[in-house]
Amino acid sequence: MSCVRCGRPACPDCLRSAAVGQQCVDCVRQGNRGSRPARGAFGGRPVSGAVVTWTLVAINVLLYLVELAHSSLGYDWGMLGGAVSGGKIIGVAGGQWYRLITSEFLPPPGLNSLGPLDIAFNMWALIVVGPAMERMLGRVRYLAVYLLSGLGASAAYYLIAPPYVYALGASGAIFGLFGAWFVLSRRLRLDSRPVIFLIVINLVLGFVIHGIAWQAHVGGLVTGVLLTAAYVYAPRRNRTLIQVAATLAMLAIVAVCVVIRDQQLVHAVIL
Repeated sequence: MSCVRCGRPACPDCLRSAAVGQQCVDCVRQGNRGSRPARGAFGGRPVSGAVVTWTLVAINVLLYLVELAHSSLGYDWGMLGGAVSGGKIIGVAGGQWYRLITSEFLPPPGLNSLGPLDIAFNMWALIVVGPAMERMLGRVRYLAVYLLSGLGASAAYYLIAPPYVYALGASGAIFGLFGAWFVLSRRLRLDSRPVIFLIVINLVLGFVIHGIAWQAHVGGLVTGVLLTAAYVYAPRRNRTLIQVAATLAMLAIVAVCVVIRDQQLVHAVIL
C-alpha cells in the first residue's frame, strides 16, 4: 500500500483515511500545519465547555469562604476611593489600585449582611449567562468583557460615589455580561426583551435599596455594552486588530478616569 499524496509505500497502520484514498502520517501532519484554525462567528476560537465561567465561579466562592474566616479581607481588598488613616491616605487614591479589581471578587463580609444574597445571585447569573457567551465570544474575549466590566464598574464607583464608602461584589462585572447579552441578542436578531427586563429591574433595585452600589452597576453595564459592540460589529477584515484596539482603548479610558479622580482626592486632602 502507498500514500496517495506522496506515493511512498507504507503499512496499513501508518496510513490515515483522507477525502480520497489514504495518506501517510507525515503528509497528514504537513496538511494540518498549513490549515487555518477554526474561528467562531466573532473571531474567537470555538469552545465546547465553560472553563472560564466555572473558574470565575470557583474564585468568587473560594474568596467568599476565606472572607468568612478572615473578615478583614473585605476591608483590605474592598473598593475604597480614599480615606485618611494614621495620617496617610488609604484606598485607590493612596496607590492601592488593586482594589479596583479585587473588590469585584468579594461580596460584603459576614452572614448577616448582603453577602450571602450577593454571592448567590451573582453566581447564579454567571452560571446562567456565562457558558453561552463564552461559546459565542470565545474564552479570551469573554474573559476580557468580564474583567473590563468589573474595572469599569469600579472606576465609575470611584468617580461618583463618596470616596470613604466601601463597595464589594461581582455585580458590576455581572451587569457587564448583561450588557454583552443585550448586544449579542441584537446582533443575532434574537428576542432581547428578557435581558432588557432583567437589566431594568436590577437597575431600579440598585436605586431603591440602600447599600447597593448603583454606580458600579451603571459603569459595568456601559463597559460591557461598548466593548461587546466593538467585538461583534467589527468587520471581518482586520477584525482581531480592531478588537484588540477596542480592548486597549477601554482599558485606557478606565485608567484616565482613575488618574483624574486620584488627583481630585489627593488635592482635596492636601487642601
